[in-house]
Amino acid sequence: QVQFVESGGGLVEPGGSLRLSCATSGFIFSRSFMNWYRQAPGMGRELVAWISIEGDSTTYTRSVKGRFTISRDNDKGTLYLQMNNLRVEDTAVYYCNAQPNYAPWGQGTQVTVSS
Repeated sequence: QVQFVESGGGLVEPGGSLRLSCATSGFIFSRSFMNWYRQAPGMGRELVAWISIEGDSTTYTRSVKGRFTISRDNDKGTLYLQMNNLRVEDTAVYYCNAQPNYAPWGQGTQVTVSS
């Protein structure tokens, strides 16, 4: 069974940093494009960042470009998201998934940016 276990979220002040992790199992991670998504309260799920199979190509939504960095460890089957200079509007539950998506989704990790 496919599993995604996101961790690393928390409460941080504006301008702070967090590093999210996503441990995966049940599919061939090293052959999968991977994504980070987020869902803010009352909003739909938003694609935040994408990374190629070898990790040599990445794409970010405009609002996080230059602040977030997606990376991966194919030996560990783990996806990461380094988030710097966090803003209040980054507050959301963050999820990872492969491209195309697998079901079920993980529980996500809550990121709250507030002073």
